[in-house]
Amino acid sequence: MDEEIEMTMDVFDEYLDSLSVRELQKESARAITTMKADNNSIYKFNKVAYHNSHLWYKAVIKHYVMEHGGMPSEIGPGTEVSFVLDDA
Repeated sequence: MDEEIEMTMDVFDEYLDSLSVRELQKESARAITTMKADNNSIYKFNKVAYHNSHLWYKAVIKHYVMEHGGMPSEIGPGTEVSFVLDDA
């Protein structure tokens, strides 16, 4: 059985900072695919990360984690997302 770990937001930010750009892209792609597709849903991330893609990816992932309790590749509807080209 997986052990549940509690993290502070600072520790979670450090974890996100440790991910490669490609990992951030893939996790945020999984997350955004499961969200409502309208301007208001996307705009909330643009407010946080205006013209900074890395901050945008992190904002999307944080939103997903707050809703589902874990990373998109590990828990919730993000686990069902598959990529056409998956570079491992």
